Amino acid sequence: MKKRRYPISEAEIQRRIALDPDNPESTPEELAEFRPFREVLPDLAAAMDREIARRGRPKLEHPKEAITLRLAPSTIAKFKAAGGDWRARMTKALERAKG
Repeated sequence: MKKRRYPISEAEIQRRIALDPDNPESTPEELAEFRPFREVLPDLAAAMDREIARRGRPKLEHPKEAITLRLAPSTIAKFKAAGGDWRARMTKALERAKG
């Protein structure tokens, strides 16, 4: 197997295009006729958008809120030294402190 060289030169790209009769380079006239995917297949594009939106983590009823908090380095070091998920332990400590 021939080892690939990256990046390849423009001449090498053109040589590979010329060797591929099943995928000829588009002419300027053909390029002028191209239309966006969403314009050509709007139903499929909408279905893809719905599928992408459906994926991922389900929405939580009470999501956590991101904040910025300045703490003493010694406090952070103490939680980190105990190992594991120090942020979760810190959250539990704050929950206990609020009563």
